[in-house]
Amino acid sequence: MNTMLLDSMTAAKVENSLPNDRSLGALAAFFDALSDVTRLKIISALSVSAMCVSDLSTLTALNQTTVSHQLRTLRTCNIVDCTRQGKVMFYSLSERRIPQILNAAVGAVMGAASL
Repeated sequence: MNTMLLDSMTAAKVENSLPNDRSLGALAAFFDALSDVTRLKIISALSVSAMCVSDLSTLTALNQTTVSHQLRTLRTCNIVDCTRQGKVMFYSLSERRIPQILNAAVGAVMGAASL
């Protein structure tokens, strides 16, 4: 038998605010994609401008093969979109709020580090 210390109203509020399993899975996949330094570097670059693999590779000082592989992972997680212009694929963030999420995370991490 589990005895809760929370009052029933607070417990109900918590239960109602928990995301469903599908949402939790998508959220876990999103944060998993952000858990790699290389992918964070690519996302940070794409926060400024859409780019092709060649430009991303040059600006991030990463191998083109590495950039392509990480972009594939980011596309699978719906973090990055691509559009073709002639023979060149341009990559951009699929959601304009991603830079805000990253900035909030940096603020939280840096704030916690200063405690």
